[in-house]
Amino acid sequence: MSSSEPVRAAAGNPVVRPISAAEHGAFVRAQRSVSFLQTPAWGRVKTEWRSESLGWFDGRRLVGAGLVLHRPVPRLDRFTLAYLPEGPVIDWTGEIDAWLDPLAAYLKGHGAFAIRLGPAVRTDTWSAAQVKDGIADAGIRRLTEVPGRWTDPVGARVADRLSAAGWLPQSPEDGFGVGHPQFKYEIPLTGRTEDDVLGGMNQQWRRNIKKAAKAGVEVTVGEVTPGEDLTAFHDLYVHTAERDRFTPRPLRYFETMFAEMRAEDPERIRLYLARHQGDLVAATVLVRVGAHAVYAYGASATAKREVRGSNACQWAMIRDALAAGCAVYDLRGITPTLDAGDPHVGLVQFKVGTGGQAVRYVGEWDLPLRPMIYRAFDLYMRRRAR
Repeated sequence: MSSSEPVRAAAGNPVVRPISAAEHGAFVRAQRSVSFLQTPAWGRVKTEWRSESLGWFDGRRLVGAGLVLHRPVPRLDRFTLAYLPEGPVIDWTGEIDAWLDPLAAYLKGHGAFAIRLGPAVRTDTWSAAQVKDGIADAGIRRLTEVPGRWTDPVGARVADRLSAAGWLPQSPEDGFGVGHPQFKYEIPLTGRTEDDVLGGMNQQWRRNIKKAAKAGVEVTVGEVTPGEDLTAFHDLYVHTAERDRFTPRPLRYFETMFAEMRAEDPERIRLYLARHQGDLVAATVLVRVGAHAVYAYGASATAKREVRGSNACQWAMIRDALAAGCAVYDLRGITPTLDAGDPHVGLVQFKVGTGGQAVRYVGEWDLPLRPMIYRAFDLYMRRRAR
C-alpha cells in the first residue's frame, strides 16, 4: 500500500474523537487524493454552518478523518444535520460498519438528528466514446442505459452495505440535488503528456484551443490580493449568472474561499483570467488537493465568444494540473440525461469533447439518528424546494 493512501485500521473498531485543524491538515497532506470539501479550510469557508474535524484512531494512530458541517434544525437549534460532503476519508474497501458505527454514536451523542455523507467512491465509469454513442442512439435516454460500462466492485459493495445498515440514498434521478453531484466528468492524467490529453479531445475542442491562441487570447494566473482580479472575476461571474439564470454567490464568499484555502496551502486554489486585447473574456477557478485537480467555478463574457476564452482557460488549468503531477482533472457535475430534447445534454456534450470519462459515484446517503426530527426536517426541506 502506498504511504499516501489512508492507513488501514486494525481489526477492532477505530475510536472517533475530535481533532485539531492542524492534525486534520497533516492527515490530508499525507493522502494521495482528497476532496477539497474534506479539508479544514472548507469548514471556514462555509460560514453558515458550524464545522468540526473528527478523527478515527487505532490506538494512538490517526487512520481516518472527516470534516463535519453542522446545520441546525429550524426552531430546534440544539439538533443538527451532520454533513460530510464527499467524505469522510476512510478505508472504504474494508468493513465500513467498523468506521461508520462509532461516527454515528459520536454524532448522536453530540446532538445530531441525522448524518449525511457522500463517499468519494466510484460505482460506474463510461468512456467518452461510449457516451458519444449513447447520445447518438435515439433509443438511449440516460447514461445508465449505455451498455459496456465498467463497474467498480468496491463502489457496489459500499452502496449495498450502506443500504443494509439503514442508510437512505439521497441522490435524485437527474444526478443533482441539495448536495453534490453523483455523476461527474473527469479526465485521467496519470502517465499522460500534454499531447496525449490534447489528442484525446475531439476536433472541435482542439480547434477552439488553437483558435484562442491564434486570436491572441492570453491566460494569466490572477492576483487575489489586494483583490482587483478577484473583483473582475466576480463581475464576470455575476454577468454569467444573469445570462444563464442561476443565483450567484457574493464576492465575500470568494474572498473567504481564497483566503482560507491559501492559508492552508498556498497552491490550493488559483484564479485564471483569459483576456483578449485587454478585455476579460473568461475566468475560472481551479482547486487542487494532492493529485486531484477540480474545475470549481467558471465565468464567460457574452461578447467575443468567438475567441474561445473558456477553452483557453480550461487548457491552461489542464496543463498546470499535469505539471503538478495530478492523477485526474475533475470537470465536476453532469446530469445522466442523454436525451437530445433535454437542455442539460449540451453540458454533457461540452465535457465529453475533452475526452476523459463519465463517472458515477456512490452518491449521498442519510442515516436518521432521531427519526421524528429527521422526518420533520425532510418535510421542511421538501416544502422549501417547491
